[in-house]
Amino acid sequence: MTRASTGLRAVLVALALSGAAGLGACGGDDDGGGTGTSTSAAGAGSGAHKIALLLPESKTTRYESQDRPNFERKVAELCPDCEVLYSNGQQDPAKQQQQAEAAITNGADVLVLDAVDAASATGIVTRAGQSDIPVIAYDRLIPDADLAYYVSFDNVKVGNIQAQTLLDDTGGTEGRSIVQVNGAPTDHSATEYKQGAHEVLDDSGVEIVKEYDTPDWSPDKAQREMEQAIAAVGEDGFDGVLSANDGMASGIIAAMESARIDPKTKPITGQDAEVTAVQRILTGDQFMTIYLRIKEQADISAELAVALAEGTKPPADLVDAEVDNGAEQVPSVLIAPIPVQKDDIAGTIVKDGFLTAEQICTSAYAKACAKAGIE
Repeated sequence: MTRASTGLRAVLVALALSGAAGLGACGGDDDGGGTGTSTSAAGAGSGAHKIALLLPESKTTRYESQDRPNFERKVAELCPDCEVLYSNGQQDPAKQQQQAEAAITNGADVLVLDAVDAASATGIVTRAGQSDIPVIAYDRLIPDADLAYYVSFDNVKVGNIQAQTLLDDTGGTEGRSIVQVNGAPTDHSATEYKQGAHEVLDDSGVEIVKEYDTPDWSPDKAQREMEQAIAAVGEDGFDGVLSANDGMASGIIAAMESARIDPKTKPITGQDAEVTAVQRILTGDQFMTIYLRIKEQADISAELAVALAEGTKPPADLVDAEVDNGAEQVPSVLIAPIPVQKDDIAGTIVKDGFLTAEQICTSAYAKACAKAGIE
């Protein structure tokens, strides 16, 4: 806690020197990395409620293409006079702390926080509590913190599904081996994905020949890890790869192709249903992904945030779970993940409007789309 507190004191000094009001009101950077203000209705005045949405990074495409627009849309629908204060931490915990302080200074009534680093985010929650501002943990649980709500997916189930799907395709018996590439060790969700995968793999008889925890969920770092794995065990030393998300799967595939290994011969998992990953699934370069109903997650979070800002109670059946974060049982909503392989794309991702056929079926993938029934 001392390191986070020191960081926050430094932020306060910086804000005092630069002018907190100016920082809180400035527009966002082109890449979404700054402390931006997005107003959900024209003419929202100083008396309107303010809801801060703090997302962690933009390398994973979902945050800017799905989470942010869906959250802002739902807030505008529920509360036309509410104002959304948007920031993206760009994988920098200190930057996210600064953005949170700016939102507090700018009069935020609620923080919806997807933490860059779960441990340091505890300091943000503490600081918000000092100003009586409730915090919703979005997507990633924040440990040892006083949270109003937690809205995410059944993360252990995600790992279960990835591991079981991989085992089913590789034969999943004695003598088989895989490489496991987990997400960022600072992300509590990544820890749960990893836990879920090991629940399936550890008693399966399949050997994990190499395992990595990948800082920042970086595709580039995942590529280097896969290069190291191939150098250590050889082209024939593994039968598949458990990748915790689609971005890292892209780096893993790049490493395999560089080593002249056809990714079609070794199944690779993923998560997030990124458009490029769906295209790889259509061509066979990636075996599967996990479709997370991000629109539902954003909608629920917006509904809870508006209720907190207005001092009202959400619908009684909306929050139906509790999750222990080490400090308390946090009222929670956990959404079920959906596995997607080639034959599932049309009936899940496209049917729900998460991605359109036009986005997926560019000229290079038109024939594969037709074979998969995507129109």
